[in-house]
Amino acid sequence: MTPVRLSYSILGAGTGFMAMKLVVGLGNPGTQYAGTRHNAGFDVIAELVRRFSSAKAQTKFSSVVHEVFADAGKILLVTPTTFMNRSGEAVQQFVHFYQIAPQDVVVVCDDMNLPLGRIRWRASGSAGGQKGLADIIQRLGTDQVPRLRLGVGRPPGQMDAAEFVLSRFRAEQREEFAVMTKIAADSVETWISDGLVCAMNRYNRSSEE
Repeated sequence: MTPVRLSYSILGAGTGFMAMKLVVGLGNPGTQYAGTRHNAGFDVIAELVRRFSSAKAQTKFSSVVHEVFADAGKILLVTPTTFMNRSGEAVQQFVHFYQIAPQDVVVVCDDMNLPLGRIRWRASGSAGGQKGLADIIQRLGTDQVPRLRLGVGRPPGQMDAAEFVLSRFRAEQREEFAVMTKIAADSVETWISDGLVCAMNRYNRSSEE
């Protein structure tokens, strides 16, 4: 599937946009967590930054943020520098400072309830056990926040769930995860350019085929 390509320019190219969108990838800071299942959201943000922004990263509101421009307006690509279960601290600050509506935020996070390689968009609902998403919902005071869930699979045998999400993919799983990361980034582009319903219709269906 060929994604919709967006026209991006670097921060400072202009002002006066009518809209702003916030794309938040969840994970834990620190090299010891890089490449773990729980940091899948960070990896999608890294892919978007690689594609669309050569601007230097800024540190703001307990986050690393890249600001880029698209036809739809200004896009903030954010990875919180807090630990996962405090992700709402950063999101709340961005939303309040920039007056971003909840429907213009998307949270990208790992999901053990989806098989590895599958992605799923949702417009709202519970956190489903994802502690970072739960903190965002609690701090914003609404569950009407779009989220993109990234399948990382279930723990094998009796392995503890917390231990599982902090583990890295096996060698034979890395290629499948890399493909999922690119598809997820494609779907975020679609959300930015064409909206949530289009992203849900296109990528929820295709990920289950």
